[in-house]
Amino acid sequence: MAAKGSAFMKPLTVSSDLAKIVGKGPMPRSEVVKALWAYIKKNGLQDAKNKRNINADANLKVIFGKDTVNMFEMTKLVSKHLS
Repeated sequence: MAAKGSAFMKPLTVSSDLAKIVGKGPMPRSEVVKALWAYIKKNGLQDAKNKRNINADANLKVIFGKDTVNMFEMTKLVSKHLS
């Protein structure tokens, strides 16, 4: 687990588009990812055949910029919406 006060736990500002999904920031990157996964699972957006892929709905497409992303690519794309 990240040490208290580490950069990983630093609260970040969330873009308005991302806030529609994960809630209003600031929040640590780990909480953003946790909230994103909750949204993905709640809305059944994981690909049925390959669980590593996420099929974006209209809200996620704004964040990802495309219809399908893999779970590793997701964190990179979300970073553009954090500051």
